[in-house]
Amino acid sequence: MKKAVVLLSGGIDSSTTLAIAKEQGFDCYAISFDYGQRHRIELISAQRVAKQMGVKDHLIVSFDLRKIGGSALTSQLEVPKADVQGIPVTYVPARNTIFLSFALSWAEVLECDKIFIGANIMDYSGYPDCRPEYLEAFEKMANLATKISVEGRLKFKIEAPLLYLTKAQIIKKGISIGLDYSLTWSCYDPQGDTENPAPCLKCPSCMYRLKGFEEAGIKDPLIK
Repeated sequence: MKKAVVLLSGGIDSSTTLAIAKEQGFDCYAISFDYGQRHRIELISAQRVAKQMGVKDHLIVSFDLRKIGGSALTSQLEVPKADVQGIPVTYVPARNTIFLSFALSWAEVLECDKIFIGANIMDYSGYPDCRPEYLEAFEKMANLATKISVEGRLKFKIEAPLLYLTKAQIIKKGISIGLDYSLTWSCYDPQGDTENPAPCLKCPSCMYRLKGFEEAGIKDPLIK
């Protein structure tokens, strides 16, 4: 079987990306990150999605980006309750570079040439590390910086199958290949407790999710 490392946050995009990699016949190795995010509940969703998708292994890497801060997700800054212009305070400095670097390290050990990420430039918050030119640059770096590539044994490829899809298209794709979106989580500012969490329905991530399900003509299973 061909192998793929898949970044999995537990949200709509990363979960759909995992489902697509599985559909394409890959043995999937999911990697998630406990980095001090305020919406840490997403890790529970990542575990549930990984189990549903039957991944070969699910690695959760822990480190504390709260020590660096600079984001509403890793500090006491307020999560915005409306869409904003420009790069929002929910941007976590260099997050995808950090995540992809861990994924690259694991992929080299697994001798796995494909790394899947749920980056998207259609319905997203303007994060610079979701752009196609960024992904191309990281892929080039990956093949310059690893022993397995320098020795000519493997060439890494960053796969971003959702890059040019709307949220509605992503949701329809996931449903068509059997993904259960009731297992996923999107909200940046969860309400309630970990036993009975509820999305705030007002943060940008919730707004993109609500818009996606509405445009897809499908009821969001997280909305009671």
